[in-house]
Amino acid sequence: MIYYLSLGSNLGNREQTIRAAIERIEQTIGRVTKCSSFYYSEPWGFESEHGFCNSCCCVETELAPLEVLRKTQTIESELGRTHKSVDGHYSDRTIDIDLIRVFDNEGKEKSFNFQLSTFNLIIPHPLWEERDFVKIPLTEIKP
Repeated sequence: MIYYLSLGSNLGNREQTIRAAIERIEQTIGRVTKCSSFYYSEPWGFESEHGFCNSCCCVETELAPLEVLRKTQTIESELGRTHKSVDGHYSDRTIDIDLIRVFDNEGKEKSFNFQLSTFNLIIPHPLWEERDFVKIPLTEIKP
């Protein structure tokens, strides 16, 4: 499977944190085949004096979506994220990694909707097309 992930950081050394996250994605999830440039944006969905650095990457792996999600959440925790956004309430964070789009090895886009006790995992991410900080870097690596 081919996963497109969005990474964002607005605390600490944002670029270094995103690079560290991509390195850990390569070590624990699969082969990172493409990474976008950094894109800088204002916070979306909340107010903060801290701007975001964003990037997208493409990862090839045999892991299922829930396994990729668990691993990205572990990476977030290892890089200092202490809590997830809940019910549309966003806050500053050292790192955020979202699963945006998934394709099979033949290039066909896959859709998933997992309802778990604490959240839903919906792929393609339902808001990606509304967020320039995702759309612009994603378009760079998947025109």
